[in-house]
Amino acid sequence: MAEQQEQAAADAMMTRIGQVAMLLHGGDREEARGRFLDLWTEIGEDGDALHRCTLAHYMADAQDDPSDELTWDLRALSAADTLTDGSTDARLAEHQQSLAVRAFYPSLHLSLAVDYANLGRSEAARSHLRRARDTVGVLGDDAYGDGVRAGIGRLELRLDEEGPSGGAPEPAPGRGPGGETLGPPRQRP
Repeated sequence: MAEQQEQAAADAMMTRIGQVAMLLHGGDREEARGRFLDLWTEIGEDGDALHRCTLAHYMADAQDDPSDELTWDLRALSAADTLTDGSTDARLAEHQQSLAVRAFYPSLHLSLAVDYANLGRSEAARSHLRRARDTVGVLGDDAYGDGVRAGIGRLELRLDEEGPSGGAPEPAPGRGPGGETLGPPRQRP
């Protein structure tokens, strides 16, 4: 009985995070940022790692400052690193059948690579881009996997054009020269 109540509470939090993510994708970044912060406070720094990872991954997209985006993406990666037990995979499967913990890593590392590239830190960007490329095999042949692979390819091209020492960061965080999004698509919970 207690386990069922915990599961229901976990599902409710993932649903709430997903609702705020929809608000973010609808264009209301400021409102989403405020609601994400409220949820972050509710979850707590030591709260459920799945909740922290999911929320931080979305919260990064709600940031206007590239340094803040990096901070949230690092929080997401840190939380993902603690997601090691099989029960977490089962919880994730309830929200997305093909999603497992290891499938977080390509997107998380791509996000960090974009963050570092936007901050002009090309060596760190290349390091996370390699990690994204090394883990992309766990993704399915679906729209999400295709989006992450495409993001990796676009960022590789951008970094190749900048050369080994890097170049000036793009004027719009996460955007390529033609305005296209360089980062991965965020998976809805």
